Amino acid sequence: MKRSIFFIAITLILSATSAIGQIADRARPAFGILGGVNFQNFNGKDRSGNALDNELIMGYHVGANVQIPIVPQFYFQPGLLFSIKGAKSTDSPLTSTYKLSYIEMPLNLVYKASLGTGYILLGFGPYAGYGIMGKAKHEGGSLSYENDIEFTNTVEAGDPLETSYFRPLDIGGNIFAGYETGGGLFIQLNAQLGMVNINPEDKRFPDNELAIKNTGFGLSLGYRF
Repeated sequence: MKRSIFFIAITLILSATSAIGQIADRARPAFGILGGVNFQNFNGKDRSGNALDNELIMGYHVGANVQIPIVPQFYFQPGLLFSIKGAKSTDSPLTSTYKLSYIEMPLNLVYKASLGTGYILLGFGPYAGYGIMGKAKHEGGSLSYENDIEFTNTVEAGDPLETSYFRPLDIGGNIFAGYETGGGLFIQLNAQLGMVNINPEDKRFPDNELAIKNTGFGLSLGYRF
């Protein structure tokens, strides 16, 4: 009888230790690395107030984040990414492709629920990005040239017409859905909508209605540990 009680007590202790360990594991921050492809565009109005009619370009993103538990199944997930955005526009006979490189910080709230042997992921939140470099390529007939993008908040009246200008700061919203395996591998579909104009104040064209915002979606693959 005493031996049975002893074995029951040992079993309860081991079970409790295992459960506490699992809770502790879930309560610890988990780090992740990720990368993937972007499909980006510019949304907004041209100088005449008409809707922009651009084409998607393909870029990429790479970076890391940390998943911090808040309450069961909900996490705060700040991150840091290098991301390429932009668009392709045609103003006959010239086609211009803009690629802007950003250091970006998403600040997402994530819902993570068990599904099969892994977890379903749903997340949303704001992001802030800062432009660090970029290229604009212009092609038309036999003409082809490329120039660096200049990041500035104001274009002065005497600044050259052939340079492409953008504001460095981009702010918007993220939303994503995905799946994470029990081993830490995850895949997610992301969408972004810029909420601030990235075109600078242009004193060369004081009465124009130009308004440009980043928008796009992407696919990410990553590993959480």
